[in-house]
Amino acid sequence: MPRACVIVLDAVGVGDLPDAAEFGTEGSSTLAHTAEAVGGLEVPAMQALGLGNVMDVRGCPPRPDAPAVWGRLRERSKGMDTTTGHWEMMGIVTERPFPTYPDGFPDEILAEFSRATGRGVLGNVAASGTEIIQRLGAEHERTGSWIVYTSADSVFQIAAHEGVIPLDELYEACRIARGILRGEHAVGRVIARPFEGSEGDYRRTPRRHDFSLEPPRPNHLQRLREAGATVQGVGKIGDIFAGCDIDTSRPTESNAQGIAATEELMRTAADGSLVFTNLVETDMLWGHRNDPRGFADALEEFDAGLPGILAAMRHGDLLVLTSDHGCDPTTASTDHSREHGLLLAHVPGAPLIGRRHDGDTFADVGATVMQVLAREVPTDLPGTPVV
Repeated sequence: MPRACVIVLDAVGVGDLPDAAEFGTEGSSTLAHTAEAVGGLEVPAMQALGLGNVMDVRGCPPRPDAPAVWGRLRERSKGMDTTTGHWEMMGIVTERPFPTYPDGFPDEILAEFSRATGRGVLGNVAASGTEIIQRLGAEHERTGSWIVYTSADSVFQIAAHEGVIPLDELYEACRIARGILRGEHAVGRVIARPFEGSEGDYRRTPRRHDFSLEPPRPNHLQRLREAGATVQGVGKIGDIFAGCDIDTSRPTESNAQGIAATEELMRTAADGSLVFTNLVETDMLWGHRNDPRGFADALEEFDAGLPGILAAMRHGDLLVLTSDHGCDPTTASTDHSREHGLLLAHVPGAPLIGRRHDGDTFADVGATVMQVLAREVPTDLPGTPVV
């Protein structure tokens, strides 16, 4: 019986969606612009699977003989964030966007949060995470107050110096905030943002933790497990789905760890397993910092690890490379962009050469996994299998 591996290259968007102007991100094309900015990508493994067939990518020419299905996926959901993108991959279309707070959170939310956690609040603005800790980090150290901020996404972010507030207390504060942010204020994610260092040199640590809403049901993950499959999450997958329908979770502190964990799991996973991986550095470290060189390096690091993952696969297994939104590091904005999702689907031994698939929903990913692992696709969920 086959296994499946879905790897989300976080924020590696492949060109504007038709409604990008409505989201204020028209003109973004994360993959293509990154490649152009660095003089070309060196990604031979992804090139061999047809990455250059998806769109023009400098340094990555097309390969019509690529043993894969390649193309772009259109997002139906009304958003351009991590939760919305991943949920839609698994058949959950978010018709109403999660609330955002460009002018900060209401006073009553912050007052309740402060009372419940016993600490004050600094910030309460939409800001870059790296910038706000430089601006408010010293005051945070003096007062012990939380740094609360948001972005263009539906997030309530809490930053705290690891030497001032223990990680366990920061995580508990996030759980408290998650309980407060319900109903009309049900943001997609509450995010713990620990940092370290001293004034003038504060640095975020890799011990970030996301506290998401529980995903609605039914969805493809639920249906997979009902069909007897097991789901093994790598990176922040467990956080994104609030632990729901995830059998085991492997949090990681770097893409390198995520790549290694994915290869290990594909070598050892039982028949009928889904290994579901998120590699976040393209988004978290480089897209939001407008650093195309760092973004390209992260893609090239993944490409160097991809042959090991492919070698761990068996005849009939499924590999899907995809993305959840864009975050074009070459634009003036440091926020996410409303872009198509990447699609590269490969089944060792299957005759998939020369096929393009441009789908009308990210849920084609989940439907494809259902087709391979369960041999049937739910008719009450969106998505069309691509293999």
